[in-house]
Amino acid sequence: MSLDRLLADVDPLVAGALDAVLDGKELSTREAELLLETDGADFHALVRAADLARSEDKGDDVTFVVNRNMNFTNVCYVGCSFCGFSRHKDEKDAYDHPMEVLLEKTRDAVARGATEVCIQGGIHPGKDHTHYREILEAVKGAFPDVHIHAFSPEEIDFGHRKSGMELADYLRWLVDAGLGTMPGTAAEILDDEVRDVISPNKLKKDRWVEIVTAAHSIGLPSTSTLMYGHIESARHVAEHLGLLRDIQKRTGGFTEFVPLGFIHEKNVLFNHMGARPGSSMAEDVRLVAVARLFLRPWITNIQVSWVKMGPKLAQLGLMSGANDFGGTLMEESISRESGADFGENLPPEEIRRLVRELGRTPVERSTTYRVLRRFDDPEKDPPSREPKREPELSGPTRWRLAQERAAAS
Repeated sequence: MSLDRLLADVDPLVAGALDAVLDGKELSTREAELLLETDGADFHALVRAADLARSEDKGDDVTFVVNRNMNFTNVCYVGCSFCGFSRHKDEKDAYDHPMEVLLEKTRDAVARGATEVCIQGGIHPGKDHTHYREILEAVKGAFPDVHIHAFSPEEIDFGHRKSGMELADYLRWLVDAGLGTMPGTAAEILDDEVRDVISPNKLKKDRWVEIVTAAHSIGLPSTSTLMYGHIESARHVAEHLGLLRDIQKRTGGFTEFVPLGFIHEKNVLFNHMGARPGSSMAEDVRLVAVARLFLRPWITNIQVSWVKMGPKLAQLGLMSGANDFGGTLMEESISRESGADFGENLPPEEIRRLVRELGRTPVERSTTYRVLRRFDDPEKDPPSREPKREPELSGPTRWRLAQERAAAS
């Protein structure tokens, strides 16, 4: 009787969709839209169904990658309204890192256990396609065992147009220099109605699809992403997911799906264009859950972004359909510059702790989801490879030391 009471409030349409997908049937985009708008008992049923599907699809392992983000320049003239990262070349905090800086960042990352560097940057008007290859050659030449995950479809579009090559040939040219996988960013919402508002100068939906499918066709995998919490509707999100699923059916080239919440504090889209102030907790959880149910069995790695959500809400995402915690990052500029306040680095030992709090098993993976190390026994965890830092001093201690220095002088 108690269980019947718990289920009595679930909308029959929601219950029917959840039953069907757990029986192995494919959700329609209309059903995805319905689930993206659930609340109350329907919301709780959605989350439970997604967690059950996650358990069936991936078991109780939670994967993560030890990686470093490296942004080689923040000079960019594309002018996306949701971006707080880009600068014009004459702004005082604009930068264009020389190769020596990227190599030093990679050296530090490797010393801290990184197997991947993720390299992206602004669309610098003074660069061309050769710059992207030079970065790959320098990093891969110095660190041949590091996997390079680099260059969004926007960067690929820019370099390709400069190159004069056929798209597939240009991608092969980058792969030959060391490119291992491609971020599926610059997707935002794959609907030109939305893109014309939030990023009118950015590549359009069809061009994004063209670049991603061309990459997959030559054996270059990519991630897939979606940015939500701004001006999009549930219909836009559902159709975006449908497009990703259709691509995956044709190519099999997506390694994972990563929902990315809009960070609103320091950009034009929120402050001057009336966008929502990012996603709510319920939206974050709903999207993770719907992605698990809608994309299976085609994309079965669903990632939470601790940078966007924060570690605790990311844990809730892992209880709502996600199986991957993302990367350690070591440094993160794009979300931070838009106002994210969850830090830039989450060491492997902290990820393992957060995973174990849920009763799940942390597993270090490669970029392409090959298992590198399982951490079944906390007693056998390796020591931290994070650089030693001076401990944070309390206010009274800082005051006492200041007084002692003053007296000594």
